[in-house]
Amino acid sequence: MNGTAIKNNKNSFPNDLDKTKRLEMSKKNNSNVNDGKKEQVKNLQSKILKKKGKVFICGAGPGDPRLITVRCLELIKNSDVVLYDRLVGQEVISQIPEKTEKIYVGRAAGDPTTNQDNTNVLMVKYAIEGKNVLRLKGGDPFIFGRGGEEAEYLLKNGIEFEIIPGITSAIGSAIYSGIPLTHRKYSSSVVIATGHEDPVKKRLSVNWKNLANIVDTMVILMGLENLNNILKQLEEGGLSKKTPIAIIERGTRKEQKTIVGTVGNITKKIEQNKVKPPAVIIIGKVVLLSKKLSWFKANID
Repeated sequence: MNGTAIKNNKNSFPNDLDKTKRLEMSKKNNSNVNDGKKEQVKNLQSKILKKKGKVFICGAGPGDPRLITVRCLELIKNSDVVLYDRLVGQEVISQIPEKTEKIYVGRAAGDPTTNQDNTNVLMVKYAIEGKNVLRLKGGDPFIFGRGGEEAEYLLKNGIEFEIIPGITSAIGSAIYSGIPLTHRKYSSSVVIATGHEDPVKKRLSVNWKNLANIVDTMVILMGLENLNNILKQLEEGGLSKKTPIAIIERGTRKEQKTIVGTVGNITKKIEQNKVKPPAVIIIGKVVLLSKKLSWFKANID
């Protein structure tokens, strides 16, 4: 009997082992299923993230289409949407493919400041839709181009971005007028300032009276309409009426016009030559080199 019992017990072992194995396999399968589901969710999340587009904040240069960067041209050809500014030339806009959605988001002086809010919304909207967006600006996006503000907005909304520099009009216009902003004999310092600060500011940032005595060369962007007031403050700060000054209208373009004079007579010359924005203002001794070094076939008076 004992032998029989032992035999029966031996026969029962495989069944118990089978149950154990089945339980282990079941647990393993359940674990694999759970892992599989987790992986599916992870892949789905990854796909959702990958679908989100990217915004490229890019400078198109000062006007001459030949000065556009290779990277900028590459993005013009391959982006899904182009949001472009007022100062982007038609020669550049014409290179945007027909299949690409292009939207004008430019803002002229006097336009509502809400324009920028609309632009911010559009950048995020199209990026969330999975489109690559080219935010195309005249000049350089980080020189009075609001590129920094737009990048901050994109970062806040979780949108990937890239910044592509461009030649700022401050430099391009000077070079195309034969004016070196620095020169060992005439200028060891240069400042680029805006002549049109944010109207919602309670206090203006540019102290023109102080600038009159601390820098050799001043480059003023968007300052034509406020020039009389700027010059008055500079004179109050000690700037001589005899200081050379140049006004460059539509710099680097075929219709570029350069007016050279002094702080004392430039206002009259602007009226005589009917100068209009966009224009770059350069003040300092380096302006004296304009006639001598001018190489671009344009009007210099």
